[in-house]
Amino acid sequence: MLTMTRASLASPIPLYLQIADALRDRIARGVWQQGQLIPTLEQIAGEFDVARVTARQAVQLLMTEGALTPQRGRGTFVSAAAPSIKPVQVVTNLQELAEMYRSTTPELLTVDENSRVPAVGASLGTLAPAYTHMKRVHSTDGALYCVISLYLDERIFSTSPERFRTQTVIPLLMDLKPCPIAKAHQTLTIGSADAETARLLRVPADSPIARVERVFNDRDGLVIYYADVVYRGDVVRVEMDLGGTSLRKK
Repeated sequence: MLTMTRASLASPIPLYLQIADALRDRIARGVWQQGQLIPTLEQIAGEFDVARVTARQAVQLLMTEGALTPQRGRGTFVSAAAPSIKPVQVVTNLQELAEMYRSTTPELLTVDENSRVPAVGASLGTLAPAYTHMKRVHSTDGALYCVISLYLDERIFSTSPERFRTQTVIPLLMDLKPCPIAKAHQTLTIGSADAETARLLRVPADSPIARVERVFNDRDGLVIYYADVVYRGDVVRVEMDLGGTSLRKK
């Protein structure tokens, strides 16, 4: 039996939403396929060690979303096919990164915009006088795949605020004449989704995620762009050409 962990119980996210996330994830991964009969409310309640009413709330939420359909006398069935999320390739140079954003054309949902300074160490560069901070959720074909918290030098943002609000920032920076990016660096780490990230990406809390810290500096070492990007762990793909050795016959 899968019981809710202490972290889950202490989470500000209601239990039925956490269970709905777990059930939604099963559909997304194809564990529950379209047309399949799902377990009963009693079985779901027993699996997660919660009350039947909590299990019913979770299932009803997925019914509202159209993922599940009840059939009188038969049970509840998966009505929506698993969403297809294109893998996100981790690239290793700035030009490829810009092209990736141009080719994928993610759908943007800004969940916050304000003036805020990034909390970065001096080793990453000198901070600009002011930044525009935007927190966004990226999706493709309606499937959410990353949350990005980015900071853009206010002086650059003010040159074309509407475009920076409605388009991906990196291609816009690359198209500026002259391009202000003199140095670009990113760091990839693996972790698990916190409650807020899980809510925005609609995945279970503590799901695996890939976090990318991305920093662009101008020629004077000023941080003109800083981003903390969190990708769903199941969409990230890393490919590395390790080369090879040729065997010589003696």
